[in-house]
Amino acid sequence: MFATIHIMASSRLPAAALTLKQFIQRQKVLSLYRNMMRTIRQVPDEGDRKYLRDWARDEFKRNKNSTNQDAIRMMITQANMHHDELQSSLALANVKK
Repeated sequence: MFATIHIMASSRLPAAALTLKQFIQRQKVLSLYRNMMRTIRQVPDEGDRKYLRDWARDEFKRNKNSTNQDAIRMMITQANMHHDELQSSLALANVKK
């Protein structure tokens, strides 16, 4: 028993370490956030750009502490759809010029 306690105490992982699944999901969310911000930078109108940037930041901040894996997957799917719609709108706007 003493050996088990000693091994647990000497672990280098913090008590709140992420599981592999959580780590991968976190990386997906961070990548999505970066991609969203890059896409928003391409919006030509400054007012629209600011609105979209503030909206995206607020959405990600509001859901920052979510822990339900199913809800997080759903939010990632919705954010991907919003990102795709924004990219499509920008592509159409560039074609019309």
